[in-house]
Amino acid sequence: MSKNSQTQDIAFIEALVEVLKKNDLTEIELSRDDGLDKGVTVRISRQPIVTAVNASVNPTANPMQTSQNTGLEQETSQDPALEAGAVTSPMVGTCFLQSEPETPPFVSIGTKVKEGQTLLIIEAMKTMNHIHASKAGVVKRILVEDGSPVEFGAPLMIIE
Repeated sequence: MSKNSQTQDIAFIEALVEVLKKNDLTEIELSRDDGLDKGVTVRISRQPIVTAVNASVNPTANPMQTSQNTGLEQETSQDPALEAGAVTSPMVGTCFLQSEPETPPFVSIGTKVKEGQTLLIIEAMKTMNHIHASKAGVVKRILVEDGSPVEFGAPLMIIE
């Protein structure tokens, strides 16, 4: 590989990283064919930053006003996936907190759960995958919204 070719490849990858950041994407994959049977495929991914805001001070207030008026801070120093009792996503898909629209959610904050109890469903490739509690406890936090996309390893709930 020539130095010029290597420099072009680095510039190409840096440009893809900028596209990733600019468009707030978590993953991008691009294939390039140079016509000499030496095509290249580049896949760049990053973990989304998960932050939570404690809105219990005034849940109906405008979030911008709440954070300015009360000094509420986002939790950025501790990753929820590292907390004891964290339930993380075993796959990429769409998260559903209830089995069907108009039905109650499987669990809510404060629900006592048994080991093996269904907490939510992740749809992946048209397959509904039930996510079960790995231990008994109480649901302390729900970190996803119904119908939201989730990544592999993303924190879903905290059970204590």
